[in-house]
Amino acid sequence: MALISRVGKRLRRIIQRPGSVELTRYEALLPAVEKLEPELEKLENAELTERAGKLRDAIGGAASFTDSQLIEICALGREAARRELGERAFDMQLLGTMGLLTGHVVQMETGEGKTLAGALAAAGYALRGRRVHVVTVNDYLARRDAEWMGPVYDLLGVTVGWVEPAHSKEERKEAYGKEVTYGAVAEIGFDVLRDRLVTHPDDLVQKAPEVAIVDEADSVLVDEARVPLVMAGSIDHNDADEEVAKIVRRLRLGLHYETDSEGRNAWLTSAGASVVEKSLGGVDLYDESGSDRLAAVNVALHAHALLTRDVDYLVRDGKVQLINAARGRVAELQRWPDGLQAAVEAKEQVTATDRGEILDSITVQALLARYPEVAGMTGTAVAVAEQLREFYKLEVAVIPPNTPNVREDQPDRVFASPSQKLRAIEEEIRTVHETGRPILVGTQDVAESEELAEKLAKVDLPCVVLNARNDAEEAAIIAEAGKKGAVTVSTQMAGRGTDIRLGGSDGASREEVAELGGLHVIGTARYPSSRLDGQLRGRSGRQGDPGSAIFFASLNDDLVLSNAPDLPDGIDADTETGEITDPAAHRQLNHAQRVAEGVDLEIHRNTWRYTRLIERQRAELLEHRDKVLHTGLAAEELEQAQPEKFAELKEKLDDSDRLEQVCREVRLFHLDQLWSDHLAYLTDVRESIHLRALARETPLDEFHRAAIPEFHKIIAESASRAAKTLEEAEITDNGLDLAEVGVRRANTTWTYLVHDNPFDSDFEQTVKKVRSMMRMKKS
Repeated sequence: MALISRVGKRLRRIIQRPGSVELTRYEALLPAVEKLEPELEKLENAELTERAGKLRDAIGGAASFTDSQLIEICALGREAARRELGERAFDMQLLGTMGLLTGHVVQMETGEGKTLAGALAAAGYALRGRRVHVVTVNDYLARRDAEWMGPVYDLLGVTVGWVEPAHSKEERKEAYGKEVTYGAVAEIGFDVLRDRLVTHPDDLVQKAPEVAIVDEADSVLVDEARVPLVMAGSIDHNDADEEVAKIVRRLRLGLHYETDSEGRNAWLTSAGASVVEKSLGGVDLYDESGSDRLAAVNVALHAHALLTRDVDYLVRDGKVQLINAARGRVAELQRWPDGLQAAVEAKEQVTATDRGEILDSITVQALLARYPEVAGMTGTAVAVAEQLREFYKLEVAVIPPNTPNVREDQPDRVFASPSQKLRAIEEEIRTVHETGRPILVGTQDVAESEELAEKLAKVDLPCVVLNARNDAEEAAIIAEAGKKGAVTVSTQMAGRGTDIRLGGSDGASREEVAELGGLHVIGTARYPSSRLDGQLRGRSGRQGDPGSAIFFASLNDDLVLSNAPDLPDGIDADTETGEITDPAAHRQLNHAQRVAEGVDLEIHRNTWRYTRLIERQRAELLEHRDKVLHTGLAAEELEQAQPEKFAELKEKLDDSDRLEQVCREVRLFHLDQLWSDHLAYLTDVRESIHLRALARETPLDEFHRAAIPEFHKIIAESASRAAKTLEEAEITDNGLDLAEVGVRRANTTWTYLVHDNPFDSDFEQTVKKVRSMMRMKKS
């Protein structure tokens, strides 16, 4: 059997279905599910709920599901959905449910009913006695799906809730107390961080993690895996160096500074360094005395040269707001590391935001790794099957569409220049629009979407624009994108969460639009990931609808210039249109995309190599913190270390519970402060670690050598500091004045996500930059 399994996996890779799970087992169960339908249809609602309760009693606490239990869950779920939603789950949806219940990532195309499949799986896990978190990509989907699927859960006797930013601590507690809780990945992660700072057990809002079902799994588990979620405490105002920002604003590319082809690094030339040093009053940037100014110059230069307004960020309501490149929408609560955030704010001359001391952080990957059982669903999983296996030990189950996909995916059209490509896109929109077919145009960023909209308006082709500026209206815009004659220009469609129905939201002209050929999708360029291309294409051809998709590209697109700029000889373009039909151009385009995907994967791997050690240290520290939080350990330690002072404190505090809480707060304050200091130390180590490569040392090994000894001091040091606090404290009738003895937590705390660290570049890029600086200094 093991040999057959290995051969099967090998064959799936050969036919380019890496990691795809064999569905034969699940397909064999579908007739049994259907056979139960007449029996369940006769039951009253109360009887159906009672039957689900009997299933709960039978499987509660089991480690996994038997085939008969999968059949019963699917049959009960199908009947509940038919009664409460008016939807009878398709066989393919039930295959998806079974794939989720057996711990896989299921690939289901757009419009195939992932939301219902996920809800039935969540109910199944709940009936097995597991707490389930359905992890979404945004707060809107969390609330929508919880409310939409609520009646199904109710009929099955399963409780459901959701968390969103506006919820109070009590509302969060109530939501997490349900058997199934929906929440955006960031919101769930922030609650984890908040729970790690509580000083009394009653303040915890979450319970131990058990099952996560991840919607848009490839986006969450791969694209956002390395994004750190941060809990910060206010310390002071984040003042950027305004003088440096003004100086850098005058520098010119090619004369004063250079950038690498990937757009990840910028560095001063000798001429640029001379200008900056003179403008700063004659300092030597590369002398030890000028090191602080050099750091400020480098950050300001990065903000000036490598980050573009309306591409990487917006300026709205007097604030710099980052754009999530994978989704084309504002990345709420997201910011760059503090120095760069301040530099961009100085560049745009907006009010600087507060700077905070990082109290704790966790990457999305580490957040999901906390769950003993993880499953997921998405429309594009096969392309990242190897990563899902490597980082999460998850396999992909590809669910066939309920109705065969008849969408026509047309060959890419490649042009020599972006301007020639744009003219061809305008002509394509005009030609298709004249037929009455609805058109969805997917652009790369906000700036491009608005530029295209302006050009279309000038030639009497009005359109609706969906981008980060108006993402609040996204559901309404997408819902009408299938109307006859509609032209919708949008940034990335991943995670939008609303299907495009032919004929618009009411479907009034569905048949007419279908006869015309359905939705026509146009991509204005290939994305850095083939999955994003697939997600855009997948908006057309929903549930067997007719449709088509085509991508336009240029050999001077950013994707090619950044990843495969060396073009093969002999590629000729049409002299009038600039179109290139040579297959070599298509190969170059595909090569550039593969390079981009490879670079992204290596960054993911590199980030995880560093964060794995931090996560192990955090887990060890949290185990100790939980012991302090839930037991009288702190009081025991302080009594042993300071018996006289402890006895005096005990005499003043007549409540023994109150005594333990005071001791707990002192001990946890120092433990948390030392962990915050440790994180700051690791950040400093990480930012300078690659310089050690010049001495032929391995950066990761050096990081471990620096991080491990420092971590092992934390627990003992926190106990020692707590004892010293008690020793120096004045004990009054009310016990200890904690603030008086320095046990003072941040007055305000906030949460945010850190955008991919732009300084965390590949080793080779770092060495190149350092060597350039050294050469410049010698000259």
